[in-house]
Amino acid sequence: MAQDKAIIQSLNDKFAQAFNSGDAAAVAALYTDDAVILPPGAEMMKGKSAIENFWKGAAEQLGNGKLTTVDVKPLGSETAQEIGTFTFRTKGSQPQEITGKYVVVWEKVGGEWKLATDIWNTNK
Repeated sequence: MAQDKAIIQSLNDKFAQAFNSGDAAAVAALYTDDAVILPPGAEMMKGKSAIENFWKGAAEQLGNGKLTTVDVKPLGSETAQEIGTFTFRTKGSQPQEITGKYVVVWEKVGGEWKLATDIWNTNK
């Protein structure tokens, strides 16, 4: 489990790096083909194309993202649940920090962990 937690944290670091550089395609590549995201205040979105479009739009408003894995719980040999926290900074003349938490279900696809279900909300 500690090994999976380290792997998932490294994937979260990859996610943040891609997001912070505005590479929504690289972010979407971390999701399964039929992944679902459940963003706060918006409809759920399914599939890599919709997910890429969502993160592209988010990257226009947010940057300096960081994801921190708090806990990983195996849900079988090919699935795991992650609980974590995030911080982002708004873009603009008066940037503000946004903090929150998330739950992700990860699935192994071809031996690699991929995001399958992703839900999050802010602390305020």
